[in-house]
Amino acid sequence: MSETKAATGPLRRRIFAGPKLRALRASFALKQSDMAARLGISVSYLSQLESDDRPLTPALLEILARDFPLDWQDLEEDAATRRFAALREAAADPLFASPLTADQLARIAEQQPALADQFVQLHAAYRNAGQRLQIIDEAMGADQSSGSRLPWEEVRDWFHNAGNYVDILDRAAESLGDRLRGTHATPAREALELYLRNALSVSLVYAAEASLRDYDAEMGHLILDGAQPIESQRFQLAHQLSALALKNEISSVVESAGLRTAAARQLLSVGLANYAAGALLMPYARFRAEARTVRHDIDRLRQCFGVSFEQACHRLSTLQRPSARGVPFFFCRVDMAGNITKRHSATRLQFARFGGACPLWIVHEAVAIPDRILVQLAETPDGVRYVSMAKGLVKASGSYDRTPRRYAVALGCEVDHAREFVYADGLDLTSARAATRIGISCRICPRGDCDQRAFPPSDRDILVDPDRRDVVPYRLA
Repeated sequence: MSETKAATGPLRRRIFAGPKLRALRASFALKQSDMAARLGISVSYLSQLESDDRPLTPALLEILARDFPLDWQDLEEDAATRRFAALREAAADPLFASPLTADQLARIAEQQPALADQFVQLHAAYRNAGQRLQIIDEAMGADQSSGSRLPWEEVRDWFHNAGNYVDILDRAAESLGDRLRGTHATPAREALELYLRNALSVSLVYAAEASLRDYDAEMGHLILDGAQPIESQRFQLAHQLSALALKNEISSVVESAGLRTAAARQLLSVGLANYAAGALLMPYARFRAEARTVRHDIDRLRQCFGVSFEQACHRLSTLQRPSARGVPFFFCRVDMAGNITKRHSATRLQFARFGGACPLWIVHEAVAIPDRILVQLAETPDGVRYVSMAKGLVKASGSYDRTPRRYAVALGCEVDHAREFVYADGLDLTSARAATRIGISCRICPRGDCDQRAFPPSDRDILVDPDRRDVVPYRLA
């Protein structure tokens, strides 16, 4: 009975993946000896695996999923392997001092599936409980006297809950972008202009000191600010083209969003047109493939697709198509005052919704040093480490009379994906002292020994000793 179960159970079934394993090794230009060393097996064993003479074991699946998370994700496609993957991720939380082995996890997932599911749910509840303090931070950091969210807050949270990926719109924009790009990597400005004029009957002019984009729907007339950088002009063209050509798709998403106010629905329409513009200029499959080729080097991506640094960063944060996910990144934009004006995270890192982020985070330094890329290895209080890249940007106003906009963008991933992130090169990812110990915001950060703390956490009492003074004039109870 046990032998039958071992042969037919969901995780004990014989998984042969020789061609996929060979293709994976070839994509990284690894010799069999190099790949065998990475997997901790002999060359002859690897040869048998690649020839489908032997099946993969749970331990090997664990190593492949850990070391090649993007390349190996398609294997985890049925209920049993999804359960194993979810259990593996939950059990890898730094709060557990002694993680379970792959074989132990496989046995639990196979023999006690209900227990495994409940463990995963319990871990998710634990993480959600930790994030509940952000609600306190939100209430203390914003005017909540009305008891309801503002329209822009509704839209921000809608995108966050959608995972910053809108499938129907992304695929439609990708298809349209592929038709318009011709032999180029991305649609040229002339192709966008031609489509607007011929397919959508929109007249177009560039004017000095105009609004960034001014469209008269009744006349079908579009005015763009000619002083904008060429990347901004292309984006505004793509926005207007998407708003018109994908009107039905945008409307269907807005109608199903369940937003309370007309202003929120209008803001979502604008946000979705911006989203579609990014997908139009950086079609999903081509952008994802190129991003992996250049290891997410933003400067190379923006040159290839003719977009701005910020646009390329933002697009990377949307690559979460279920069948072809990209690296799970967090992305944010921070102004000179430390306010987070854009934010999304496909990682375990969640931003404070109001006010500034942790002052130890590299993005604050980047704001003051424009046009220079800074990198940082950071560790949050839960023990998770992230590689962050930040760059200060200055958006020219086109006139001496108008102050240019200064801000910084940040993009980062968990260290598990550092091999895919060129900005991790040169960082010591293993040293216990190499990471900067950051938090989310002071109100929800539990660190009791931080010299940069602005105020105590909301859920802790403080102890004040009149006869002793450190950098922070109190201790946490």
